[in-house]
Amino acid sequence: MANPFQFLQEVRSEAKKVVWPTRRETMITSGLVILMVLASSLFFVVVDWVLRMGVGLMLRIGQ
Repeated sequence: MANPFQFLQEVRSEAKKVVWPTRRETMITSGLVILMVLASSLFFVVVDWVLRMGVGLMLRIGQ
């Protein structure tokens, strides 16, 4: 079992190595995520509409 004091020292030294993104990078990444969510939402709405119309057409033909 490791020494808790040594463990905390290692955690602090590893935490100092973390490079946080700049505000600009965060804003760009967030904007891209929102854009991709909107694009994928639109894609799935269109696919759902096409499938719904196709199933409806097949059900009407079968009557």
